[in-house]
Amino acid sequence: MRTAALLSGAELIGFDHRLKSPDSLKRKVATSLLEHPGQPVNDALAGISDSVRYTLQWPDSRYTKGVALAASALSAWGNDTTKWSNTWAHAKGYKAINSGWRAPRSRHLFEVQFHTPASKYAQEATHKLYEEQRLPTTSAERARELQAQQDAIFAAVTVPPGAGTLTAPTPGAPGPSQPSQPSRPSLRPQPVG
Repeated sequence: MRTAALLSGAELIGFDHRLKSPDSLKRKVATSLLEHPGQPVNDALAGISDSVRYTLQWPDSRYTKGVALAASALSAWGNDTTKWSNTWAHAKGYKAINSGWRAPRSRHLFEVQFHTPASKYAQEATHKLYEEQRLPTTSAERARELQAQQDAIFAAVTVPPGAGTLTAPTPGAPGPSQPSQPSRPSLRPQPVG
């Protein structure tokens, strides 16, 4: 991930917190088991796609090119895209790209969020609201209030030019720095304009 950040001119945010906490993992497994009675614990664990997660961040002016470069590199290195949620074009709510990937050797799932400084700030500012909203004990009325508060915070986030049209890389597409060998892009950093 450090190399993808370097290649794309990104700042790698929160690298020391890339592993989900044991308590958070336990909550996710417990929720999955409640929602799917009889599900084996190993299946619940295998469905957790963000036990390892990364955040890459660029200024608005370099965001679209940076995301394309980083995602292209991850794909070229053999990571399979399992999720690509681009919410930049949504009128309300969360603004960013959340992507899921499967590592080529271990087959482990991991998440990469693509942010601007403003979208990352809004995510952090709304985190407690989001956590309360998704609790099973939160009433429908309270959930609507919490969503309205989140919407107001994200409404202040500027959408970088072209961000709403970014899509997941095509599997097997050439990486940003070695088009003739898509499976092994150069690890040498390339300048980002």
